[in-house]
Amino acid sequence: MDHDDLKLELKTEADRLGFSLFGVTTSEPPEHLSYYQSWVKRGYHGGMDYLIRKDTLQKRADPRLLLPGCRSIICLGFPYPLVNAVEDFYIASFARMEDYHTLLPRLLSHLLEFLAQYSTSVDRTRIFTDSAPILERELAARAGLGWIGKNSCLISPSAGSVFLLAEIFTTLELKPDPPFTNDRCGNCDRCIRNCPTNCILPNRTIDAGGCISYMTIENTCSIPEDYRELIGDKVFGCDICQQVCPWNKKGLVSNNPAPEIIDAGGFSLLAQMTDREFKNRFASSALLRTGRLGLLRNGLIAMGNSLDIIYLPVLKEIESLEIDPKILDLTEWAKEKIRSAHESE
Repeated sequence: MDHDDLKLELKTEADRLGFSLFGVTTSEPPEHLSYYQSWVKRGYHGGMDYLIRKDTLQKRADPRLLLPGCRSIICLGFPYPLVNAVEDFYIASFARMEDYHTLLPRLLSHLLEFLAQYSTSVDRTRIFTDSAPILERELAARAGLGWIGKNSCLISPSAGSVFLLAEIFTTLELKPDPPFTNDRCGNCDRCIRNCPTNCILPNRTIDAGGCISYMTIENTCSIPEDYRELIGDKVFGCDICQQVCPWNKKGLVSNNPAPEIIDAGGFSLLAQMTDREFKNRFASSALLRTGRLGLLRNGLIAMGNSLDIIYLPVLKEIESLEIDPKILDLTEWAKEKIRSAHESE
């Protein structure tokens, strides 16, 4: 089988596995590394210090450091449904399924088994899905999957921006696809206008420190009081800039429920759990990322923002169970916020 036929077979198999977006690019260094370097230099990476380590900066500058002899990079997109949820506590759409850190590598391994049937013993490959220092949106645009939108997400004409990226680095030389060079955002700025924290920057990057997704997932510290009201009902991530994007209109659904623990009683249950119990409960969920206290922190903010007195008994129960001073302070903040809203009634 020649390489053109192999590429077609790979694309067909990838589509069968759920990767409906497929493209190939070379292993050449990214052209727009300077944007990333400027971004981290200005401190827009928030508290994610792993993004600025010298070794990771070097690998982002040259993908071939991740696989010596790499000739081709297969870029894949795995779409998922965008939820327009009605629950009291909002969970980002990607977290309403099995954690993609385990799901996508499992699917990619099947693709590698398929590839191994047609490659030689000297061919080498590596798979990645948010697991290595790669400027994956630029590579995906270079592979023809879409363009980087004003909200910094990669947008595909067929799938919008609601998909997860993955890559296969290989020493096989496959024909690259033409890059996607059109900017189809046009004059639209809905993502910018609707961002509660105004964290979307003019150059298609974001100030991660002010992003609700960062604050409720990656951030391990207390959330500044100035941001708490802006977070609203978000307890894990935020889809607002994607929900308002015209390219995602077809992706809105309402039948993909959040994990059952995420309700008022669930947050009191979190206060009763040990960290080990939390890890066991959420072993296959992206919610594991926050840790028990991080998820409880987010729930307390959402309850306070609700201004609903039905949460006062839950907050009192959490206060009686929890010993962490940051959680106790936040519990008092939420109680006071709800009480203040009802003082004049």
